Amino acid sequence: MILYPAIDLRGGQCVRLMQGDFDQTTVYSDHPLTMAEKWESQGARWLHMVDLDGARQEVTNNRAVICEVAKTLSIPVQTGGGIRTMADIEELIESGVSRVILGTVAVKNPSFAKEAVAQFGDAIAVGIDAKDGFAAISGWEEVSGREAVDLALEMKSYGVRHIIYTDISTDGMLSGPNYSAMQRMAEAFGPGVIASGGVGALEHLHNLIPTGVSGAIIGKALYTGAVDLRRAVAEIEEASYAD
Repeated sequence: MILYPAIDLRGGQCVRLMQGDFDQTTVYSDHPLTMAEKWESQGARWLHMVDLDGARQEVTNNRAVICEVAKTLSIPVQTGGGIRTMADIEELIESGVSRVILGTVAVKNPSFAKEAVAQFGDAIAVGIDAKDGFAAISGWEEVSGREAVDLALEMKSYGVRHIIYTDISTDGMLSGPNYSAMQRMAEAFGPGVIASGGVGALEHLHNLIPTGVSGAIIGKALYTGAVDLRRAVAEIEEASYAD
């Protein structure tokens, strides 16, 4: 199970939201590149970046920040938020981003995801953010009528190999992931599910391994010090490979 330190960007700053609520924002750093380099130095094998403003169709310099990070780091970067056109995907990949995450556009226009996978292959992932099992869109501010698992299976039929699955009710709460939801998604989709939301302790990461997910995103727990990344990488990635 690969660990993905998260950098969520709002107005060029590293922030964390609570349950996807933009009115409950905590700023942790004004220097995203410095933060990215910190996680890399502590053993991260991947970095997860989200353009929160882009997800809400707000114009900021977040994309430039993401591209700078991708060009600077030696580890791969995956990113999502505000990606709506093939040109958006091309810009990010040409700037060094290794994996582009489609969110709202995949729910509203599945054929776009199909086209993106046909052109960019494994560089395309789909982010599915769920409330009560249904996919949320537009920066988590609207819930669609699509069941998360059904959407994931449709994406799989198009060739999507990576799903970033977020349970919004647990996000930023540090109280533990929704293990049953993650297991259900992993059983339905197979390898390639990256769990997001709720990690607040090293124990939570250990408990995710049996669900079958192949990755876990860690956000707020790193910034508060509840999880030490260097120790987590040593324990979790080695433990899951041993299994």
